[in-house]
Amino acid sequence: MDCTLMHKNIPVVDIQIDDATHTIVKLKDAHDIRHLPPGINIYKTGIDRGALNEWLLGRSIPASRDGINDALELLGIRGISSTRYLIEKCYALSLSDQYWIRPDSELEWSKINFFQNDFSKDIGEILFGNEPNDITRVSLMSPDNTSDGWLKKRWIIADKKRFLMKGGSGVYRQEPFNEVIACAIMRRLNIPHVDYTLTLDNGNPYSLCENFVTSNTELIPAWRIFLTHKQSNNRSLYNHFLDCCEMLGIPDAKNMIDKMLTLDYIIANEDRHWNNFGVLRNAETLEWIGIAPVFDSGSSLWYNTQNVGGIVKAKPFRKEHEKQLKLVENFSWFDFNALKGLDNEIMKIFSQSKDVDENRSNRITSAVVKRCNEIDRYANEKPSIIGSLHENQSNTKKSMQKPNDKVRNQERT
Repeated sequence: MDCTLMHKNIPVVDIQIDDATHTIVKLKDAHDIRHLPPGINIYKTGIDRGALNEWLLGRSIPASRDGINDALELLGIRGISSTRYLIEKCYALSLSDQYWIRPDSELEWSKINFFQNDFSKDIGEILFGNEPNDITRVSLMSPDNTSDGWLKKRWIIADKKRFLMKGGSGVYRQEPFNEVIACAIMRRLNIPHVDYTLTLDNGNPYSLCENFVTSNTELIPAWRIFLTHKQSNNRSLYNHFLDCCEMLGIPDAKNMIDKMLTLDYIIANEDRHWNNFGVLRNAETLEWIGIAPVFDSGSSLWYNTQNVGGIVKAKPFRKEHEKQLKLVENFSWFDFNALKGLDNEIMKIFSQSKDVDENRSNRITSAVVKRCNEIDRYANEKPSIIGSLHENQSNTKKSMQKPNDKVRNQERT
């Protein structure tokens, strides 16, 4: 299939997609390379086709998505490239950015984009395990085809606004409640964030959040920012990311990232990978707006274990939360008094769950309060002590290495 990678109304590059593998097999004429997805290298021989393919693959539903195999079987779509096939059926449009694939020069972004036009509910229903009345009449024109992550999710329209519904996992189905608790903490600490509420669908709990991306803006994942410049051997992941933000002119990056890392310590977030935080950009002018409000904090609060309060792995800059917290140099914004009554609020939120009993809720609440106290003590240490704990430029070679392929390919849940 011959088509053009578009950025809203701007042609970027003509591409050829293989009908069997649904991958880009050839790059043709380049139109406006300024509008390429960030992090795509341009060599003397031309645009990096492999990197562009990696970017396109990142728009597909991962094979690990809960219920995806049943959904594909119902749709009669088979093969290892099944989810990539779905991308083409919605022109690769999403509700996270303004990129799309135009196979026909007569198509117009204004008439098909999901920000301004209705989209099909069919895929969302199927992904939620609901079989359609007539499978032959199912429409694949949906942003659910380009929503990544492994948790069950779907986009809906309510009062002309776009909302993302996302479920839980395991015996506790705790992720939706964790999102609301994380919001309660960020609201108290004045950390810019996306608001989540709880909703039920067929008796199952889901988190609900309004899309914070508009038809004029877009979310660029942190991993794309990381790729915009080559990492020096003597720069850690944290410093390299901030270096990239500085070179791109992204304002107030360190302050926002440090607040995010502080939150992740409090809630013991296990999955702050490179695709569930990022930067907002004006899609037309390419002006960087700033670090996106914090979102996607559900894989936290010991959501999948009985060992509440135990050690959990951290991401993305360090493997241990304590070490990652030491990257934060300034805690002048941290208002411990604003957290008064947080314990009662957490208990109230968990009281809405049928799967988290009072004992588990108490243990999680105590663990969160303990972590808040630890940050308060840490923040009130002498400046000289805090300064000695900040990012050390002589970290071991292992900590300086780039994220491995497993980290690169992690999807936003």
